[in-house]
Amino acid sequence: MTRISADDRLAVSQPAKAIQPAWVRIFHWINAAAMIVMILSGWQIYNASPLFDFTFSPFVTLGGWLAGGLLWHFAAMWLLMVNGLIYLVLGLATGRFRRKLLPITPSGVAADARAALTGKLRHDDLSRYNQVQKLLYVLVIVVGIVVVLSGLAIWKPVQFQWLTAVFGGYDLARYVHFICMALIVAFLVVHVALALLVPKSLRTMIIGR
Repeated sequence: MTRISADDRLAVSQPAKAIQPAWVRIFHWINAAAMIVMILSGWQIYNASPLFDFTFSPFVTLGGWLAGGLLWHFAAMWLLMVNGLIYLVLGLATGRFRRKLLPITPSGVAADARAALTGKLRHDDLSRYNQVQKLLYVLVIVVGIVVVLSGLAIWKPVQFQWLTAVFGGYDLARYVHFICMALIVAFLVVHVALALLVPKSLRTMIIGR
């Protein structure tokens, strides 16, 4: 007969530790859905006037044609902007960004990167981000802000002349917008891959524990 120790009984009796509060999970999934719609519809818009010598397959675009892509893109844009702005305000006001994303040091990033590449990075405490995660999350927030601003510069180049000028004009703003989109797609690929490799991290973003 297997005996259960006092520590085991205590672990069973205690509720699982809350890691991701409800507001974080809600904003996370809304942002994810809005970003995916924006990416797929953005590829449809790109196909109407390509910047490079390639276009995206119709199977990975949304909208069917230019006007349809624009409708989807603008609808998701407002959702992403409002949801993202509230998320940023709450993240700063509650101190979550400071607690979760700071500090970041070059030596810490290098050490955690080496540990990740050699399979030695621990995932025991999901309430704390390693420094590679911190850096990536900070960068994707910055890239997200730039992609929105460059998108506004492309959408309303006359009304937002000053903003379009900041990006070097309409044509350069399109390149900035595309590069930021590519960086976000790369982040999403890595993010999803890591979530699949560490399933409990995905569970915490669904149920919070």
